[in-house]
Amino acid sequence: MSIEKNISLESLSIGYGSGSKRKSILSNLNLFIRKGELLALVGSNGSGKSTLLRTISGLQAVLSGEVIIEGKRIDAWSRKEFAKIVAFVSTEWIHISNLKVRDLIALGRYPHTSWFGNLKTEDHKYVNEALEMVGMSHKAEDYFNELSDGERQRIMIARTLAQDTPIIVMDEPTAFLDLPNKYEIAHLLFRLSREKGKTILFSIHDLNIAMKEADRIWLINDRQLIEGAPEDLILNRELIKAFAVNNLEFDISSGEFFVPRKKGISIALLGSGERFDWTKKALERLEFDVDCNKSGETTVLVDDLNKQWIATINNNSVTCNSIYELSLTLKQF
Repeated sequence: MSIEKNISLESLSIGYGSGSKRKSILSNLNLFIRKGELLALVGSNGSGKSTLLRTISGLQAVLSGEVIIEGKRIDAWSRKEFAKIVAFVSTEWIHISNLKVRDLIALGRYPHTSWFGNLKTEDHKYVNEALEMVGMSHKAEDYFNELSDGERQRIMIARTLAQDTPIIVMDEPTAFLDLPNKYEIAHLLFRLSREKGKTILFSIHDLNIAMKEADRIWLINDRQLIEGAPEDLILNRELIKAFAVNNLEFDISSGEFFVPRKKGISIALLGSGERFDWTKKALERLEFDVDCNKSGETTVLVDDLNKQWIATINNNSVTCNSIYELSLTLKQF
Protein backbone atom coordinates (compact mmCIF):
# COMPACT_ATOMS: atom_id res chain seq x y z
CA MET A 1 0.00 0.00 0.00
CA SER A 2 1.35 3.42 -1.00
CA ILE A 3 1.57 5.78 1.96
CA GLU A 4 2.33 9.49 1.66
CA LYS A 5 4.18 10.39 4.84
CA ASN A 6 3.98 13.93 6.22
CA ILE A 7 6.00 13.18 9.33
CA SER A 8 8.68 10.53 9.85
CA LEU A 9 10.65 9.80 13.01
CA GLU A 10 13.89 7.94 12.32
CA SER A 11 15.82 6.46 15.25
CA LEU A 12 14.61 9.44 17.25
CA SER A 13 15.50 9.97 20.89
CA ILE A 14 13.89 12.82 22.81
CA GLY A 15 14.52 14.42 26.17
CA TYR A 16 16.44 17.25 27.77
CA GLY A 17 19.97 18.54 28.16
CA SER A 18 23.23 17.43 26.61
CA GLY A 19 26.44 15.66 27.56
CA SER A 20 26.52 14.38 31.13
CA LYS A 21 23.27 16.22 31.91
CA ARG A 22 21.40 14.59 29.07
CA LYS A 23 18.12 12.95 30.10
CA SER A 24 16.40 10.68 27.60
CA ILE A 25 12.64 10.15 27.88
CA LEU A 26 11.95 8.06 24.79
CA SER A 27 14.52 6.52 22.46
CA ASN A 28 14.85 4.81 19.07
CA LEU A 29 11.44 5.91 17.78
CA ASN A 30 10.77 4.81 14.20
CA LEU A 31 7.29 6.02 13.32
CA PHE A 32 5.41 7.94 10.67
CA ILE A 33 2.17 9.84 10.20
CA ARG A 34 0.48 9.71 6.82
CA LYS A 35 -1.15 12.64 5.06
CA GLY A 36 -4.71 13.35 6.23
CA GLU A 37 -4.40 11.21 9.36
CA LEU A 38 -5.79 12.13 12.78
CA LEU A 39 -3.47 10.69 15.41
CA ALA A 40 -3.99 10.87 19.18
CA LEU A 41 -1.06 10.77 21.59
CA VAL A 42 -1.98 9.34 25.00
CA GLY A 43 -0.08 8.49 28.14
CA SER A 44 0.17 9.37 31.80
CA ASN A 45 1.42 12.72 33.07
CA GLY A 46 5.19 12.98 32.75
CA SER A 47 5.41 10.23 30.13
CA GLY A 48 6.88 12.57 27.49
CA LYS A 49 3.85 13.59 25.41
CA SER A 50 4.58 17.33 25.41
CA THR A 51 8.29 16.75 24.83
CA LEU A 52 7.55 14.60 21.78
CA LEU A 53 5.11 17.16 20.35
CA ARG A 54 7.54 20.04 20.89
CA THR A 55 10.35 18.06 19.27
CA ILE A 56 8.24 17.27 16.20
CA SER A 57 7.23 20.95 16.01
CA GLY A 58 10.86 22.11 16.06
CA LEU A 59 10.54 23.81 19.44
CA GLN A 60 12.89 21.41 21.20
CA ALA A 61 16.12 19.88 19.95
CA VAL A 62 16.38 16.14 19.32
CA LEU A 63 18.83 14.14 21.40
CA SER A 64 19.60 11.89 18.44
CA GLY A 65 17.99 10.67 15.26
CA GLU A 66 15.87 12.64 12.83
CA VAL A 67 12.48 14.29 12.46
CA ILE A 68 11.53 14.43 8.77
CA ILE A 69 8.75 16.86 7.79
CA GLU A 70 7.42 16.79 4.22
CA GLY A 71 10.55 14.92 3.09
CA LYS A 72 13.06 17.35 4.67
CA ARG A 73 14.96 17.23 7.94
CA ILE A 74 13.40 19.60 10.41
CA ASP A 75 16.57 21.69 10.69
CA ALA A 76 16.68 22.16 6.90
CA TRP A 77 13.58 24.39 6.94
CA SER A 78 13.80 28.14 7.40
CA ARG A 79 11.61 29.36 10.27
CA LYS A 80 9.15 31.15 7.99
CA GLU A 81 8.85 28.28 5.53
CA PHE A 82 8.42 25.79 8.39
CA ALA A 83 5.60 27.96 9.76
CA LYS A 84 3.80 27.43 6.45
CA ILE A 85 4.02 23.67 6.98
CA VAL A 86 3.51 23.06 10.73
CA ALA A 87 1.25 24.87 13.21
CA PHE A 88 1.52 24.20 16.94
CA VAL A 89 -0.99 24.78 19.76
CA SER A 90 0.35 24.63 23.31
CA THR A 91 -1.44 24.27 26.62
CA GLU A 92 0.61 27.19 27.95
CA TRP A 93 -1.47 30.31 28.44
CA ILE A 94 -0.63 33.43 26.48
CA HIS A 95 -1.41 36.56 28.51
CA ILE A 96 -2.35 39.33 26.12
CA SER A 97 -3.89 42.68 26.99
CA ASN A 98 -5.77 45.02 24.67
CA LEU A 99 -5.78 42.66 21.69
CA LYS A 100 -9.05 41.75 20.06
CA VAL A 101 -9.89 38.17 19.14
CA ARG A 102 -9.89 38.85 15.40
CA ASP A 103 -6.46 40.48 15.57
CA LEU A 104 -5.01 37.58 17.55
CA ILE A 105 -6.28 35.04 15.04
CA ALA A 106 -4.89 37.21 12.22
CA LEU A 107 -1.41 36.68 13.72
CA GLY A 108 -1.69 33.13 12.41
CA ARG A 109 -1.39 34.56 8.89
CA TYR A 110 2.13 35.91 9.50
CA PRO A 111 3.97 33.25 7.43
CA HIS A 112 1.86 34.25 4.41
CA THR A 113 2.15 38.05 4.67
CA SER A 114 4.76 40.57 3.56
CA TRP A 115 7.47 42.06 5.77
CA PHE A 116 4.97 44.69 6.93
CA GLY A 117 2.35 42.07 7.84
CA ASN A 118 -0.39 43.62 5.75
CA LEU A 119 -3.43 41.36 5.37
CA LYS A 120 -5.00 40.76 1.98
CA THR A 121 -8.57 39.76 1.19
CA GLU A 122 -7.56 36.09 1.23
CA ASP A 123 -6.03 36.47 4.70
CA HIS A 124 -9.25 37.96 6.10
CA LYS A 125 -11.12 35.04 4.53
CA TYR A 126 -8.99 32.53 6.46
CA VAL A 127 -9.51 34.47 9.71
CA ASN A 128 -13.29 34.50 9.26
CA GLU A 129 -13.38 30.79 8.36
CA ALA A 130 -11.29 29.93 11.44
CA LEU A 131 -13.65 31.90 13.69
CA GLU A 132 -16.64 30.11 12.20
CA MET A 133 -15.08 26.65 12.50
CA VAL A 134 -14.55 27.02 16.25
CA GLY A 135 -17.93 28.70 16.78
CA MET A 136 -16.48 32.04 17.93
CA SER A 137 -17.58 34.47 15.21
CA HIS A 138 -19.70 36.33 17.75
CA LYS A 139 -16.58 37.02 19.84
CA ALA A 140 -14.47 38.47 17.01
CA GLU A 141 -14.45 42.02 18.40
CA ASP A 142 -14.07 41.04 22.07
CA TYR A 143 -10.75 41.36 23.88
CA PHE A 144 -8.87 38.09 24.30
CA ASN A 145 -8.04 38.65 27.99
CA GLU A 146 -11.76 39.01 28.80
CA LEU A 147 -12.67 35.53 27.53
CA SER A 148 -13.24 32.42 29.61
CA ASP A 149 -10.60 29.66 29.66
CA GLY A 150 -12.60 27.53 27.24
CA GLU A 151 -13.13 30.45 24.86
CA ARG A 152 -9.42 31.26 24.91
CA GLN A 153 -8.63 27.67 24.01
CA ARG A 154 -10.96 27.87 21.02
CA ILE A 155 -9.34 31.10 19.86
CA MET A 156 -5.84 29.60 20.04
CA ILE A 157 -7.09 26.71 17.91
CA ALA A 158 -8.65 29.21 15.49
CA ARG A 159 -5.31 31.03 15.17
CA THR A 160 -3.75 27.73 14.17
CA LEU A 161 -6.49 27.05 11.64
CA ALA A 162 -5.97 30.51 10.12
CA GLN A 163 -2.29 29.62 9.65
CA ASP A 164 -3.55 27.04 7.11
CA THR A 165 -0.74 24.52 7.38
CA PRO A 166 -0.94 20.93 6.09
CA ILE A 167 0.28 19.69 9.49
CA ILE A 168 -1.22 20.67 12.86
CA VAL A 169 0.29 19.62 16.19
CA MET A 170 -1.76 20.24 19.34
CA ASP A 171 -0.89 19.71 22.99
CA GLU A 172 -4.15 18.99 24.85
CA PRO A 173 -6.49 21.00 22.56
CA THR A 174 -9.53 19.99 24.63
CA ALA A 175 -8.06 21.14 27.96
CA PHE A 176 -10.22 23.69 29.82
CA LEU A 177 -13.28 22.82 27.71
CA ASP A 178 -16.54 21.45 29.11
CA LEU A 179 -17.74 18.03 27.97
CA PRO A 180 -19.87 19.08 24.94
CA ASN A 181 -17.10 21.38 23.70
CA LYS A 182 -14.45 18.67 24.13
CA TYR A 183 -16.38 16.42 21.75
CA GLU A 184 -17.14 19.30 19.38
CA ILE A 185 -13.47 20.31 19.04
CA ALA A 186 -12.33 16.68 18.70
CA HIS A 187 -14.86 16.12 15.93
CA LEU A 188 -13.74 19.36 14.26
CA LEU A 189 -10.23 17.88 14.09
CA PHE A 190 -11.73 14.73 12.58
CA ARG A 191 -13.51 16.78 9.90
CA LEU A 192 -10.37 18.80 9.13
CA SER A 193 -8.45 15.59 8.51
CA ARG A 194 -11.19 14.15 6.30
CA GLU A 195 -12.47 17.19 4.41
CA LYS A 196 -9.30 19.29 4.12
CA GLY A 197 -6.65 16.57 4.24
CA LYS A 198 -4.92 18.02 7.32
CA THR A 199 -2.45 15.82 9.14
CA ILE A 200 -3.21 16.29 12.84
CA LEU A 201 -1.29 15.00 15.84
CA PHE A 202 -2.78 15.86 19.23
CA SER A 203 -2.30 14.76 22.81
CA ILE A 204 -5.30 14.07 25.00
CA HIS A 205 -6.15 12.57 28.39
CA ASP A 206 -9.70 11.58 27.47
CA LEU A 207 -9.36 8.03 26.16
CA ASN A 208 -13.02 7.89 25.19
CA ILE A 209 -12.60 10.80 22.76
CA ALA A 210 -9.37 9.37 21.37
CA MET A 211 -10.98 6.00 20.71
CA LYS A 212 -14.01 7.54 19.00
CA GLU A 213 -12.25 10.07 16.75
CA ALA A 214 -8.62 9.10 16.05
CA ASP A 215 -7.40 7.00 13.13
CA ARG A 216 -4.48 5.80 15.21
CA ILE A 217 -3.18 6.16 18.75
CA TRP A 218 0.40 6.56 19.87
CA LEU A 219 0.42 5.13 23.40
CA ILE A 220 3.32 5.96 25.71
CA ASN A 221 3.68 3.47 28.53
CA ASP A 222 6.71 2.53 30.61
CA ARG A 223 9.09 4.54 28.38
CA GLN A 224 7.86 2.71 25.28
CA LEU A 225 5.69 4.00 22.44
CA ILE A 226 3.16 1.56 20.98
CA GLU A 227 0.99 2.48 18.02
CA GLY A 228 -2.13 1.15 16.38
CA ALA A 229 -5.79 1.77 15.64
CA PRO A 230 -7.80 2.30 18.86
CA GLU A 231 -9.49 -1.06 18.39
CA ASP A 232 -6.14 -2.81 17.86
CA LEU A 233 -4.80 -1.43 21.13
CA ILE A 234 -7.90 -2.66 22.92
CA LEU A 235 -7.79 -6.14 21.39
CA ASN A 236 -4.08 -6.62 22.07
CA ARG A 237 -4.66 -5.36 25.65
CA GLU A 238 -2.06 -2.57 25.40
CA LEU A 239 -4.51 0.11 26.56
CA ILE A 240 -5.62 -2.15 29.39
CA LYS A 241 -2.04 -2.71 30.52
CA ALA A 242 -1.31 1.02 30.40
CA PHE A 243 -4.33 2.29 32.33
CA ALA A 244 -6.05 -0.58 34.16
CA VAL A 245 -3.98 -0.37 37.33
CA ASN A 246 -4.75 -0.89 41.01
CA ASN A 247 -8.56 -0.80 41.39
CA LEU A 248 -9.35 0.23 37.80
CA GLU A 249 -10.63 -2.36 35.31
CA PHE A 250 -11.57 -2.28 31.63
CA ASP A 251 -14.77 -3.57 30.03
CA ILE A 252 -13.59 -4.75 26.62
CA SER A 253 -17.14 -5.04 25.26
CA SER A 254 -18.02 -1.39 25.94
CA GLY A 255 -14.51 0.04 25.70
CA GLU A 256 -14.80 1.77 29.09
CA PHE A 257 -12.74 1.78 32.27
CA PHE A 258 -14.53 1.32 35.57
CA VAL A 259 -13.97 0.81 39.28
CA PRO A 260 -15.34 -2.61 40.28
CA ARG A 261 -17.92 -2.48 43.06
CA LYS A 262 -18.85 -5.02 45.68
CA LYS A 263 -22.28 -6.61 45.37
CA GLY A 264 -24.82 -6.42 48.16
CA ILE A 265 -28.53 -7.28 48.28
CA SER A 266 -29.80 -9.26 45.31
CA ILE A 267 -32.48 -7.52 43.21
CA ALA A 268 -34.50 -9.09 40.42
CA LEU A 269 -34.89 -6.48 37.67
CA LEU A 270 -37.76 -6.90 35.22
CA GLY A 271 -38.56 -4.97 32.05
CA SER A 272 -36.96 -3.68 28.88
CA GLY A 273 -36.08 -0.48 27.06
CA GLU A 274 -33.79 2.42 27.84
CA ARG A 275 -35.22 2.96 31.34
CA PHE A 276 -34.48 -0.67 32.11
CA ASP A 277 -30.87 -0.28 30.90
CA TRP A 278 -30.25 2.87 32.95
CA THR A 279 -31.97 1.42 35.99
CA LYS A 280 -29.60 -1.53 35.84
CA LYS A 281 -26.62 0.84 35.70
CA ALA A 282 -27.98 2.80 38.67
CA LEU A 283 -28.57 -0.29 40.81
CA GLU A 284 -25.08 -1.59 40.06
CA ARG A 285 -23.65 1.82 40.99
CA LEU A 286 -25.51 1.50 44.31
CA GLU A 287 -23.82 -1.90 44.78
CA PHE A 288 -26.91 -4.09 44.44
CA ASP A 289 -26.49 -7.53 42.91
CA VAL A 290 -28.73 -7.21 39.84
CA ASP A 291 -30.26 -10.38 38.37
CA CYS A 292 -32.23 -9.47 35.25
CA ASN A 293 -35.65 -10.95 34.47
CA LYS A 294 -35.76 -13.39 37.39
CA SER A 295 -38.03 -13.33 40.42
CA GLY A 296 -36.85 -12.88 43.99
CA GLU A 297 -37.71 -11.43 47.40
CA THR A 298 -36.75 -7.96 46.17
CA THR A 299 -38.02 -7.11 42.69
CA VAL A 300 -37.98 -3.95 40.62
CA LEU A 301 -40.33 -3.76 37.65
CA VAL A 302 -39.53 -1.03 35.13
CA ASP A 303 -42.82 0.20 33.66
CA ASP A 304 -41.46 1.97 30.57
CA LEU A 305 -44.94 2.83 29.27
CA ASN A 306 -45.99 4.77 32.39
CA LYS A 307 -42.44 5.94 33.21
CA GLN A 308 -42.59 4.35 36.65
CA TRP A 309 -40.68 1.87 38.79
CA ILE A 310 -42.46 -0.65 41.03
CA ALA A 311 -40.31 -1.99 43.84
CA THR A 312 -41.59 -5.10 45.64
CA ILE A 313 -39.83 -5.88 48.89
CA ASN A 314 -41.08 -8.70 51.14
CA ASN A 315 -44.47 -8.63 49.34
CA ASN A 316 -44.83 -4.86 49.87
CA SER A 317 -44.95 -2.77 46.69
CA VAL A 318 -43.94 0.88 46.28
CA THR A 319 -44.39 2.88 43.06
CA CYS A 320 -41.61 5.37 42.26
CA ASN A 321 -41.56 8.14 39.68
CA SER A 322 -37.79 8.41 39.20
CA ILE A 323 -34.64 6.37 39.64
CA TYR A 324 -33.71 8.67 42.50
CA GLU A 325 -36.98 7.84 44.33
CA LEU A 326 -36.33 4.17 43.65
CA SER A 327 -32.85 4.43 45.16
CA LEU A 328 -34.23 6.06 48.32
CA THR A 329 -36.86 3.34 48.62
CA LEU A 330 -34.34 0.50 48.27
CA LYS A 331 -31.94 2.09 50.75
CA GLN A 332 -34.59 1.82 53.48
CA PHE A 333 -34.42 -1.96 53.39
